[in-house]
Amino acid sequence: MNQRESTGTVAYEFGNLFIGGVWRAGTAGSVYKDLDPYTGETLVEVPQASVEDVDEAFKSAARAQQAWAHTSPSERSALLHRAAAILDARHEEVVSWLIRESGSVRLKAEAEWTAVRAIIMEAATLPTHVWGRIIPGDISGKEHRIYRKPVGVVTVISPWNWPMHLSSRVLAPALALGNAVVLKPATETVVSGGLLLAKIFEEAGLPPGVLSVITGSNQLIGDPLVLHPLSKVISFTGSSPVGRRIASLAVTGPTLKKVQLELGGNNPLIVLDDAELERAVDIAVFGRFLHQGELCVSANRLIVHQAIYDRFVDAFVERVRVLKFGNPNLPDTAVGPIINQRQLSRLLQMIVQARSDGSIMRVGGPAEGLVLPPHVFLNVSLSDSLGRDEIFGPIAPIIKVRDEDEAVAVANDTEYGLSSAIVTQELARAERLAQHIDAGMTHINDAPAVDLANMPFGGEKNSGLGRFGAMGLIEEFTTEHWVSVQRGHRDYPF
Repeated sequence: MNQRESTGTVAYEFGNLFIGGVWRAGTAGSVYKDLDPYTGETLVEVPQASVEDVDEAFKSAARAQQAWAHTSPSERSALLHRAAAILDARHEEVVSWLIRESGSVRLKAEAEWTAVRAIIMEAATLPTHVWGRIIPGDISGKEHRIYRKPVGVVTVISPWNWPMHLSSRVLAPALALGNAVVLKPATETVVSGGLLLAKIFEEAGLPPGVLSVITGSNQLIGDPLVLHPLSKVISFTGSSPVGRRIASLAVTGPTLKKVQLELGGNNPLIVLDDAELERAVDIAVFGRFLHQGELCVSANRLIVHQAIYDRFVDAFVERVRVLKFGNPNLPDTAVGPIINQRQLSRLLQMIVQARSDGSIMRVGGPAEGLVLPPHVFLNVSLSDSLGRDEIFGPIAPIIKVRDEDEAVAVANDTEYGLSSAIVTQELARAERLAQHIDAGMTHINDAPAVDLANMPFGGEKNSGLGRFGAMGLIEEFTTEHWVSVQRGHRDYPF
């Protein structure tokens, strides 16, 4: 992408990490080849970070954060507006990276670009919403002032599935609130999950050192990244086992840290007996196969009332059979490639296991390269892998239930509790049932995959800790400082 863009901008070039405001090679001695999952083409080669690079990133961040925290709210807001303007100017460049690097179909890449822009614009409102308080107390003549200030340095570890979105939803608010950030994107999406954002914020005028983007072997830099004493908050999006380890390190390591986790999901989509069939199928197809099902809020289980089950299955199967899969660059492709061979092998094993468990495959087919065609399975039980585990791929298990009580029981019969959805024509009924679903989010007559920049996004149980979403992040990325002022003499007992 060295050509001049139609907007007049020159496309960014990559090949180095961004450490302390300097674009340079990592010093681990290894190089990661960033591949297009559809074509297998090498997009860029990035020298990986060492433990020493991690240390330099944090030290630079801690130094730069002091001055950044003392910039005015309007300065920080203006920088975020400039970043959004750059995102506008580089729209097609960003979308192209998302398609080529993460296997996004164009519809998903455009949706991710839109989400990132909304996140940045919402974050631009935060600098003037960091409010202190004066609280009355029982000591005569004493005034109690509560100041709110940035935590300092925030560590962000983001995944490969919605890379730019899931990095930005922490990065932009953290910067807006006066923090510095050390960002480690997934190696599979090192550009769209990190280096591309570094270029945008550098071009917007972010002072050197406030943001560093590093990537490298988890075995080498994973623990040092989490344990570094200059990090105050760890924000992680990814698998539940890794999230548990990060949480453990954060509280047992030499320096206690706040932890923000968004982990796995086994999200139910309940179709009740009075659901309008075409609408229910639309929601289910989109909710299950958006981005090949590679998202934490995918409709992981389709739970269908027996009164509508047969009609729903027939209509759903008919729609899924004609979904176009393959080249993500084509505008009408619905299902693109799986991110890598390891993930594809895991999905193929789930398909083998589903057949062994007695599930009935109504739609399927062999993988073509890393492209796995949509699959639909019936006769799935909660003891089966398809009913129990997060799938993270284009496989749809359908579970039949007798009534709404069983639907809620099945929805809750999981270790996860991220998102959920209910499809019905009776809104009061859905609102009542939603109160009984043990999840952080429930969407009525929509898919579970809803994420807005100003809403509290997060889960219960093993789906994570804390909430994302702009206003809630004020609590996550700032801390309170109690300053008392004694006016006049106070009597002491001795």
